[in-house]
Amino acid sequence: MPKVALYNQSGSQVGDVELNDAVFGIEPNEHVLHDAVVMQRASLRQGTHAVKNRSDVRGGGRKPWRQKGTGRARQGTIRAPQWVGGGTVFGPTPRSYSYKLPKKVRRLALKSALSSKVIEENIVVLEGLKFDAPKTKQVISLLTSLNVEEKALIVTADQDDVVARSANNLPNVKFLTVSEVNVLDLLTHDKLILTKEAAEKAGEVLA
Repeated sequence: MPKVALYNQSGSQVGDVELNDAVFGIEPNEHVLHDAVVMQRASLRQGTHAVKNRSDVRGGGRKPWRQKGTGRARQGTIRAPQWVGGGTVFGPTPRSYSYKLPKKVRRLALKSALSSKVIEENIVVLEGLKFDAPKTKQVISLLTSLNVEEKALIVTADQDDVVARSANNLPNVKFLTVSEVNVLDLLTHDKLILTKEAAEKAGEVLA
């Protein structure tokens, strides 16, 4: 089982903690990680793009000229695609880009992302995380004591509004609960800071 240092909020090491080998100690699967990131980024697309086709463009209710006898090409409406101001052919229409990978693949991707943090030594496990009041400077003080200068992802076992509000104002810090942890956030944040309780819960749920 992978063993990592256990810290308190003051940044002092108070011992070691063993993480679940089936979640934090596997060989990361880069292909699955890539698939999971592409899936999440696709799901973030709004898909609200749209154009007007010939039936949506205003005007063109009358036939421009009679069908035969003018010497010109036959036309049915001035809003046909070949006319200036006409409708667009095969333009984008509103659609959803989201899709889902199989459940086992999504779980493998999550375990691969967590294991990569352990391998790269970019994981910090806290004995506990508790603030008296929502203050941004408390999170800054925590990161300073842990020597964390990079983008950080803070994870707790359960929702903590005080910690969440304390971290909200920092652009390089994001707060999540274990149930909200995802591959994209794990890979886009350099450091993973999670409580001991959150690490144990992740080990139980994902194993």
